[in-house]
Amino acid sequence: MRTIGLFEAKQKLSEIVERASTGEQIGITRRGKLAAVVGPVRPAANLESVFNEIEEIRKQVKRPRGFSVKRLIEEGRR
Repeated sequence: MRTIGLFEAKQKLSEIVERASTGEQIGITRRGKLAAVVGPVRPAANLESVFNEIEEIRKQVKRPRGFSVKRLIEEGRR
């Protein structure tokens, strides 16, 4: 990880952001100590696909006969 001083980072912000968007991490120092790291954004999880996966798992799991959600909750509280 390459580090640069805060003053230089202010002067070259556009360049730093461009480099970070390509995957590089750049450390920014203040008075010689690492103060921040600028890096690429992690891809966010697609909520729709997460909910679809949960729904598929729910369909595959068979609840035993004679058990209700209320009874299972009460059992867990004991």
